Amino acid sequence: MAPAGPDSILRDTELRLKRVAGADSKSWLRTRVEKALIKGMTRAYSTVQVDPGKFLLQLRAAYRLPISGYHGVYSLEIGELDVVADDVIRSGMKLAAAEGAGFGMGGLITILPDLGILSAITIRTIQKLSLIYGFQFNTDNEIAELWIAAASAAGVDISRELLEKEVVNKFVPRVIQRIAARASTEVVEKWAGRMIPLVSSALGAGLNYWFVRAWGERAKAHFRERHLKLRGEAAQAALPPPMPLILPRSNS
Repeated sequence: MAPAGPDSILRDTELRLKRVAGADSKSWLRTRVEKALIKGMTRAYSTVQVDPGKFLLQLRAAYRLPISGYHGVYSLEIGELDVVADDVIRSGMKLAAAEGAGFGMGGLITILPDLGILSAITIRTIQKLSLIYGFQFNTDNEIAELWIAAASAAGVDISRELLEKEVVNKFVPRVIQRIAARASTEVVEKWAGRMIPLVSSALGAGLNYWFVRAWGERAKAHFRERHLKLRGEAAQAALPPPMPLILPRSNS
């Protein structure tokens, strides 16, 4: 086999350097993205909360749901709740797309503040989905369940043992770190095109749109499954006890 010529060696070296530079760049960006997601979700946890009372009024006025409280959703058809959930996800997607288009004009420079706002939009969407399927977040346990749903939407499996061992003010930050670590890898891969300012506006809108849709649909599936499980348990508990089997008398 003939030895490689100088030009071939030079090209191979340049390719290797580009790969290393690309890996370093992604590693740096991933760290920054992870920190931005942690900051955005922490802010959403502490300050950007959906008001259950106001959202209940919206469900009654805008979606015509005949309920006086969130317990009432269990008397409605599941398909009716699904329609409302899908509309809430679409609204979040549109809001995220508009925000992504605006911030996207700056390319990579604006990706970090964009992620902070995107985190808030996503968490608020998940909160609304939780309420639609009858799960409020008034108690520490309910707040923890909400963040388990957020983790599920991010593709992170949170052990129930962790919840049982931690108080909520320690549990939630740990969950946020797990979510951010998982999501940052996905974000960097898909947001790489935003380094090009001329195309980053349209790309930012599309990527934010995709982000909320993916997380919203996974969160919806999580709450829907829990809702149906509770319905099944309630129906089972309401069933009359089984009639005893009475054998016919023997004539002998």
